[in-house]
Amino acid sequence: SLHMGHALNNTLQDVLVRFERMRGRDVLWQPGTDHAGIATQMVVERRLEAEGKRRADLGRDAFIVRVWQWKEQSGGTIINQLRRLGASCDWRRERFTMDEGLSRAVRRVFVELYRAGLIYKDQRLVNWDCKLHTAISDLEVQNREVKGKLWHIRYPLEGEPDRFIVVATTRPETMLGDSAIAVHPDDPRYRDLIGRHAMLPLVARRLPIVGDQHADPAQGSGAVKITPAHDFNDFEVGRRHGLELINILDADARINDNAPEKYRGLDRAAARAAVLADLEALGMIARIDEHTHTLPFGDRSGEVIEPWLTEQWYLDAKTLAKPAIEAVERGAVVFVPRQWENTYFEWMHHIQPWCISRQLWWGHQIPAWYGPDERVFVAMSEDEAMADARRHYGAAVALQRDPDVLDTWFSSQLWPFSTLGWPDKTAELARYYPTDVLVTGFDIIFFWVARMIMAGIHFMGSPPFHTVYVHALVRDELGQKMSKSKGNVMDPLEVIDRYGADALRFTLCAMAAQGRDIKLSEARVEGYRNFATKLWNAARFCLMNGCRPDPAFVPEDATETLNRWILGEGTRAAAAVTEALETYRYNEAAAAIYQFVWGTFCDWYIELAKPVLQGPDGPGKHETRAAAAHLLNQILRLLHPVMPFITEELWAHFRGGGDDDLLIRAAWPDAGAGFVDTAADDEMRWVIDLVARIRSVRNEANVPAGAQIPIAHLRGASAATAARLARQAERIRTLARVSDIAVNDGAPPPGTVQFVHGEATVALPIGAIVDLAAERARLENEIDRVARDVERFEQKLANEGFLSRAPADVIEEQRERLADAMAARDKLAAALRTVATAGA
Repeated sequence: SLHMGHALNNTLQDVLVRFERMRGRDVLWQPGTDHAGIATQMVVERRLEAEGKRRADLGRDAFIVRVWQWKEQSGGTIINQLRRLGASCDWRRERFTMDEGLSRAVRRVFVELYRAGLIYKDQRLVNWDCKLHTAISDLEVQNREVKGKLWHIRYPLEGEPDRFIVVATTRPETMLGDSAIAVHPDDPRYRDLIGRHAMLPLVARRLPIVGDQHADPAQGSGAVKITPAHDFNDFEVGRRHGLELINILDADARINDNAPEKYRGLDRAAARAAVLADLEALGMIARIDEHTHTLPFGDRSGEVIEPWLTEQWYLDAKTLAKPAIEAVERGAVVFVPRQWENTYFEWMHHIQPWCISRQLWWGHQIPAWYGPDERVFVAMSEDEAMADARRHYGAAVALQRDPDVLDTWFSSQLWPFSTLGWPDKTAELARYYPTDVLVTGFDIIFFWVARMIMAGIHFMGSPPFHTVYVHALVRDELGQKMSKSKGNVMDPLEVIDRYGADALRFTLCAMAAQGRDIKLSEARVEGYRNFATKLWNAARFCLMNGCRPDPAFVPEDATETLNRWILGEGTRAAAAVTEALETYRYNEAAAAIYQFVWGTFCDWYIELAKPVLQGPDGPGKHETRAAAAHLLNQILRLLHPVMPFITEELWAHFRGGGDDDLLIRAAWPDAGAGFVDTAADDEMRWVIDLVARIRSVRNEANVPAGAQIPIAHLRGASAATAARLARQAERIRTLARVSDIAVNDGAPPPGTVQFVHGEATVALPIGAIVDLAAERARLENEIDRVARDVERFEQKLANEGFLSRAPADVIEEQRERLADAMAARDKLAAALRTVATAGA
């Protein structure tokens, strides 16, 4: 099901897709899903358990049939949810990683890589899920801190039974598989022991003492037991020193026959208890410490993951990584933000062989067949494998297919070209590969992004995309990761039901600053729902006042100062939104359109245009109607990529073409095609700033909203300002609630507030409306109260005890309260200064 991370990811993709489509580009956004091997198999197995069955009762073929049945019932859930979000994919081209075309591509890739020597079988450690009985990827492992113990165990030195080397371990049961002890070569405590042997308690195995950088003198005793078959780091130490690999666990994490008989068959927990009891009886436990350490858990099974030695299929990722590293180094692929390239390089330069096999039934079964002598035949089909075997053996033989399936990411890495018809040379492949932009989360840079680059270069000769935009995480409003256990998960579908998809999409874009996690709250979504309502009401007002698209309207020919100003503002908005989307700065694009729509068009232009629109007919009214409709048309096009639903609905009323025109097919506003009239800009900004300053004074002095200031005087105004005032006086009087406004250089009466505006001084006599002395006393009392709040929050945040004990969200809440109190104090102080200037 869709979660908020999916909502962010697909919203950002859809914004780019709609933006580029409107700019006239041939856009293909091909939807699809992967088969999610482990997750899907677990779902179907749970359904079987409810029927009292296991998959073994059905057999492989019948089980696979059940999985396909479940996929047909539930597989389209997330696709339908993406439609609700507004994703404008080419739904006719939906693909699934297990469909026949993609399955053929997977077999082709496996066969080619195998024949090139890049796929092979090997015995290495894997993340083994003891419940699911399969290897899993690092992405499916959750590392959690747990409280445990650190046991310090004495290992007797060979030939000196009274002398010991002490090792520290959190997993004493694995000592049954020890094959060495490692110490740091520069550790003076153990330098003389390197090259000698210790005896393994309980087993009496000779353990060489080796010098290796892996041993940290500052950790534990400085000596480390090396169990190459049960620890990833130990495995590497074992390879460096040629140590024996002793696997002492079976697939269920029970002790196997490689351990002394008394421990065989015990599970991990029971084996640990037995080993510790025997060590205690021998006096081999030197010390036990309480110890917090990290354990790996399977994200699906919830079981502790066991590093387990087993034979698996591997891909030589190191060879494929070399050209993929060079592609990013030379700029053929660019990460946005650029810092994620460092993450990419760090992993790629230290890349390990990729374990591509999984012990599952659901997935792409590995196209390998075994002969009677275990010789492997890798082919596109069983018939081809049989033919190869016949040539090898000189006669037909029975073959057994490898039961394992491929890691889900193996097929997903082929997505950019397999979905376009590869390995066939299709027209779509020739036209759309390489693609342009990948939008993804940082957590799959290794598992998907890097592998797509490697596969694309190897099979197609070029990287699959030129840009990788990496978005951040969606967290709750306190910055905490969303989780069901915390109860802070926001279901995007519930949010859509409550506030609409447009509001959710705008919120996600507005907060998607590069490199910064999104702190999402319903209050923010509600705020952008109000933005949609504001746009809707503005459009209704324009329609009610006769604003309709006029094909004959030419913006450059407008004569009204107000209209020339707003048309210039529209030009600036189009340029800002275009530039932001071109550089993947979604938050800046959202901010630019928000400011233009709400702050400029709705709050100022419509208010300033009301006297004309609601006045007598004439050329000015006709032009203003046409200009307003033209601007709404432009707003809908600029806003469409982010808020597709409301804009498409309003477009039906303000479109410029025929009845069957849709906004999704409309042209993007040409940011360079508009014009800016600097004289109109200067005049209207002068008006807006003057009205804003008068409103600020009214607010600070607590002038009643319905009261009109009797007159506003401009003192020291130039002739140009006087002329400007004469043209705009009616608008200023209406918006600022001033009975009259005039140029007057005489002395202002008592109780007047003055401020400088341009070269003139504006005088507002408010003393007759407001009891200035009472207002001053009120403000002083409010300032004292808020100052006490500021002092209280500052003291709390200066308390080291509070900072060390309080949860992070509580501390952040106190900081926010302090910031709010300080802002309120500053606002009240400004109001007091305003009242004071009036002579109170």
